[in-house]
Amino acid sequence: MANDPRDKDGKNLQKALYLLGRNIPLRKQLIEFLKNAEPSIEIETSVRDDITGPIIDALHDKDDIYEKSLSDTTRFKFLFRTKIARDFIMAEQEHPSHVWEPQTTRLLLDLATDLEKDILVGGAYFGDQAVLAAKKLEASKRTIHCFEPNLEQAKMLKENFKINNLNNFKIDTLGLWSESNVHMKLDGFDSFANAIEANAEDEGFKTTSIDDYQHQFNLEIGLIQLDIEGAELKTLQGAAKTISKFKPHIICEIHKDYVDWTNGLENTELCKLLLDAGYSIFAIRDFNSHYEMGDKPIELIPVKKVYLEGPPHGFNLLAVQDIHILSGSLYKIVENVSPKLLLHKDPLLHHPTDGL
Repeated sequence: MANDPRDKDGKNLQKALYLLGRNIPLRKQLIEFLKNAEPSIEIETSVRDDITGPIIDALHDKDDIYEKSLSDTTRFKFLFRTKIARDFIMAEQEHPSHVWEPQTTRLLLDLATDLEKDILVGGAYFGDQAVLAAKKLEASKRTIHCFEPNLEQAKMLKENFKINNLNNFKIDTLGLWSESNVHMKLDGFDSFANAIEANAEDEGFKTTSIDDYQHQFNLEIGLIQLDIEGAELKTLQGAAKTISKFKPHIICEIHKDYVDWTNGLENTELCKLLLDAGYSIFAIRDFNSHYEMGDKPIELIPVKKVYLEGPPHGFNLLAVQDIHILSGSLYKIVENVSPKLLLHKDPLLHHPTDGL
């Protein structure tokens, strides 16, 4: 059928949605409609990932900028680049409690409260968690040190500290690695990009180790947070002296794309490094999204009791030297469940143990 009007490859639909998205008031209405429609859509997979999310993505350009504020008045400017931006825009509340990963955010802020040492963040992005942590550090007059080699996101990060009237921060576009002065580049798009070694002619960035950075500025580091797409192990290897001296709390991502946990999470190089350094390790049960959790406890799974089945996926780990800091009502130790909280999956494995 030479005149078949159907858009078989979807290109016409993609273009139409993009053009609709250039009308900002109309785009806002469409997003609101899709957000309100989600509870009425019943499918076996994720409504957000498979239906509403792709439509919203198609409305946008990678240079579209939003501004949104939280319930505590913290303001964020951000580019529409990944799920982080999309799900923040789709938040149920106009002024939500957080930007991304509700339980990891709450955990970070609890550990940062009254912390008498500095925080170091690898992969600070536009500050979705780092800005909130910096606010917690103001009382103790400590500094948050942010590493973000993505220059566009580093610029947005600086802007978000500025609009929230914060000055207890330092931003560095170096990458974190096991050694300093390695020439690297980002491979992939935006928050999904991982660092790989670059050729001399490639544009990229230099690295620093945490130990070298700590020594250079004579820092006391009380917490390290890493979300650097597979560079976590190398970075922790380059923090051996800092870990031995200061015993900081550590929050870091671990992902099956970069780590082989076939023989158990506790037997991975990353976990063995921390276990050998005297840490207790837990997987943090969380949504890799924006979802309001209210006052539900932060559920933590001991490293030997984590349910790991499923397609390649990642989640955050918490490593602490003193498990007694987790004994309050904010925390709940659970076993043999998945760290991935997923609305459309088996509630016994993928929902909080006391229900949604």
